[in-house]
Amino acid sequence: MIELLEQKLQAAINPIELIDIQNESHKHSGPAANSHFKLVIVSEQFQGVLPVKRHQMIYEILKEELAGEIHALAIHPYTPAQWAKKQNAPESPNCMGGSA
Repeated sequence: MIELLEQKLQAAINPIELIDIQNESHKHSGPAANSHFKLVIVSEQFQGVLPVKRHQMIYEILKEELAGEIHALAIHPYTPAQWAKKQNAPESPNCMGGSA
């Protein structure tokens, strides 16, 4: 799944520094495999784009996967300048699995 996500994002967004996709399914409260992911992506295409629009771009690219296997996707999209200042994305919380 990670390879598929990387391929789709590389083709559509052409990140300049990194795409880091982590399988965080182990943080799910119940049985889960290949369903919870964290994405960190740095691209010039995010320059001047509001954060919500960045997320919408990624949702559109990955709409098939989000409608199927992927239950949760934590998205952290940065411009190169933002990433140079930040250098890391926040940790994802454990999934409550709808039990909150």
